[in-house]
Amino acid sequence: MNVQDPHGTQPIVAVGTALADAAGVLILLHGRGASAEDILGLGQEIAPAGWALLAPSAAGHTWYPYSFLASREQNEPYLTSALQKVQATLEMALQAGVPAEKIAIAGFSQGACLSTEFVGRNPRKYGALLAFTGGLIGPQDKPLTLTGDLAGTPVLLSSGDPDPHVPWARVQESADLLQKIGGNVTLRRYPGRPHTIGPEEVRIAREMLPAL
Repeated sequence: MNVQDPHGTQPIVAVGTALADAAGVLILLHGRGASAEDILGLGQEIAPAGWALLAPSAAGHTWYPYSFLASREQNEPYLTSALQKVQATLEMALQAGVPAEKIAIAGFSQGACLSTEFVGRNPRKYGALLAFTGGLIGPQDKPLTLTGDLAGTPVLLSSGDPDPHVPWARVQESADLLQKIGGNVTLRRYPGRPHTIGPEEVRIAREMLPAL
């Protein structure tokens, strides 16, 4: 493993329609302690027929070692490597001829934070951002800013409240910032819901994708 790029050589698992023939692509980012195979199960629930599913793997099943609310320095070089891995996965789809507006990026928990951070820091017209229990990465005592244009990208941010890992205030803040740079944001709060994904979130996500 390259200590400066720990995720760089990890596999990207592909299922569904071959990229060259895909009507769309769903990139899926797993949570801490999980795997690409785990998150592909969610992808198969929400992806339309004819789509390719791509799930990159994190070294040691963890994208970065500390909370997403820790200082960015604490999570390096893992965080930068993780963002580069998402970029490499996106490039796979783009180089196969799938336009960005037909590529959706989704994740749960740590993967949702990574998804939100990647889209927020690399804004363009994507197919969708589906962030199940996550938000932008960075300490709570430092202001977050985003620049650029999401050009109407559909965004789902959903979480239980309270959640043991993701404060609702950060989910709300992320939604507000993504809306300000052109995201078409759907925000869902589930009082008392445990750290999981519920059927309504799956339904909303499924409904967002066929419109592409």
